[in-house]
Amino acid sequence: MKYKNLDIIGSEEWCVFEDLEIPAIKARVDSGAKTSSIQANNIKVYTKGAHEWVKFEVNPLQDNRGINIECRARLVDRRTVKSSSGISEERYVIKTPVRVGDLTFDIELTLANRDTMEYRMLLGREALNERFVVNPAVSFNVKEFTVKEINEKYASHFKEKTGLKIALLASNPLLYSNKRIMEAGEALGHDMVFLNVEHAYMKLDANSPEIRYRGGNILNEFDAIIPRIKPAVTFYGCALIRQFDNLGVYCLNSAESITQSRDKLFASQLFSKNDIHIPITGFAKSPMDTKDLIRMVNGAPLIIKLLESTQGKGVVLAETNKAAESVINAFKSVQTNILVQEFIKEANGQDIRCFVVNGKVVASMQRQAEKGEFRANLHQGGKASVIKITSEERKLAVKAAKVLNLAVAGVDIIRSNKGPLLLEVNSSPGLEGIENATGKDIANIMIRAIESKIKFSV
Repeated sequence: MKYKNLDIIGSEEWCVFEDLEIPAIKARVDSGAKTSSIQANNIKVYTKGAHEWVKFEVNPLQDNRGINIECRARLVDRRTVKSSSGISEERYVIKTPVRVGDLTFDIELTLANRDTMEYRMLLGREALNERFVVNPAVSFNVKEFTVKEINEKYASHFKEKTGLKIALLASNPLLYSNKRIMEAGEALGHDMVFLNVEHAYMKLDANSPEIRYRGGNILNEFDAIIPRIKPAVTFYGCALIRQFDNLGVYCLNSAESITQSRDKLFASQLFSKNDIHIPITGFAKSPMDTKDLIRMVNGAPLIIKLLESTQGKGVVLAETNKAAESVINAFKSVQTNILVQEFIKEANGQDIRCFVVNGKVVASMQRQAEKGEFRANLHQGGKASVIKITSEERKLAVKAAKVLNLAVAGVDIIRSNKGPLLLEVNSSPGLEGIENATGKDIANIMIRAIESKIKFSV
């Protein structure tokens, strides 16, 4: 369809980059953006002859980071670009031919981290000028590819499954973290299976112990298990992990380490025993000791935590001693165990999440609490950004994970006037916030950790 000799383009279209060897990438058409951009990871600038070139990797399909295409192009510019959120950053610019429908033309592309965006490419108005008219009510007006055609175009990039058989033991296959882990394992050629914790059951027998799955299928061929157990099923989930361990299956985090991390009181005692500094923490059974308990942690404001709390839930800030007494006694009256902890005012609602894998901090982000909140939790509106941690903070994160014997851990640290303090350690840390903030493929690192531990090589 034409409009004054111009093709009518939809709100989203497929683009082909033959020089970059990208057979198809879906782009959002945005006349509000001047320059087009493409998702790029691992960007490296190098010299070729008398010119600067850039090498980068593109994951062209939104729901499959396993397809990774290495691209090279001449660097034509460096530009400061302001994102939709108002943040300015310097981006590299390349120039390359693109085919949209039947039309091929040169296009300038900025290389950007678009992992958090719905589309891996944005087609800006410089590419549209004197070529297309935009009809935002339609999609793929100039070219549509079926799922079969896309699979055929990327057939050579799909790896044959010649690796390990790995199970992800969790509850919700649609969660970002779970989808990413499944995707990363499949991208490395492993046979990935999602197992719902509550659909598995055990046979305890000295001669032939078993784990079975809904329908009676016997689960006896796994090389490794990745446990991501939600707090509500910790007891049963850890029983399953122990059973897998008894059957000789490698478990990325052990049942013992998960249980210890979920018991905030026991974990705090372990940290204190191993000279890991935490905010001053108190624990008492009787309401008769409430006033002294409050004095012991330097008085209000103070934090009150349920021992079973997770994702920032069950954590209360008491701003006065009277309010603290009321909350503490209310919890005790219903036989609920709590910790009382000093409030680190100078942190200003910020904390640091360090992601530890096999004794190494592989990524770190800073979390800022939403205005009016005291806890920097992403599930409660907190904002994440990349941060460079100190060597002291790095050592603290590694040691905390080691004390709990966790191969994978999210270690939360707060900066205080006394130096870095450990808040808590999460045995099933989420990937979405830290992958988006840092641009790192944490799911891939986790799968590589399994390969390393069980000495797998292709």
